[in-house]
Amino acid sequence: MVRGKIEIKKIENVTSRQVTFSKRRSGLFKKAHELSVLCDAQVAAIVFSQSGRLHEYSSSEMEKIIERYGKFSNAFYVAERPQVERYLQELKMEMNRMVKKIDLLEVHHRKLMGQGLDSCSVAELQEIDTQIEKSLRIVRSRKADLYADQLKKLKEKERELLNERKRLREEQIREMLTRPVVQPTLQICDKGKTEGGCRTKHASEVETDLFIGLPVTRL
Repeated sequence: MVRGKIEIKKIENVTSRQVTFSKRRSGLFKKAHELSVLCDAQVAAIVFSQSGRLHEYSSSEMEKIIERYGKFSNAFYVAERPQVERYLQELKMEMNRMVKKIDLLEVHHRKLMGQGLDSCSVAELQEIDTQIEKSLRIVRSRKADLYADQLKKLKEKERELLNERKRLREEQIREMLTRPVVQPTLQICDKGKTEGGCRTKHASEVETDLFIGLPVTRL
């Protein structure tokens, strides 16, 4: 059966906490012993229970291991301390330079915005004026480019609309030319005959006489 994972937090039940402490301590010391035997390493483990009781394990004499640890840690910290202090000093110097640079940039920005000009000399004011004019030229050039791009897009859109209009007109004319022509018909009735005596003729079959002059009055 697979053991489920438990949440790593303080065990509130005192009895369960004591049992878990005993089991985990024994397992820790067992792993430390295996590490020392398998890897020929000097291992020491010190555990204080909640009640303050000391539990320890060492692959050799505990005092010698602690003494060796003390010598090593002291030598390490003594050797590393100058490097750490020098690094911290460099960080402080770099931070001071950045703070001064930020202050100068803020002052220059306020001057460009027209603030704090009372302490400026004529040369400084001339330099500010030159920078502002240069910035204006750049802004105007960029604005002109944007306007040109918009105008180009509008012209392309206009050309597309004109082409579409031309295409639709050509399609309309082509449709009109290909449509069949229907000739109108006329009904001609002879005098004295009934309505059934009427006959149908196409407009092209009707004979017409051209007469010039006054109309003849029939009695």
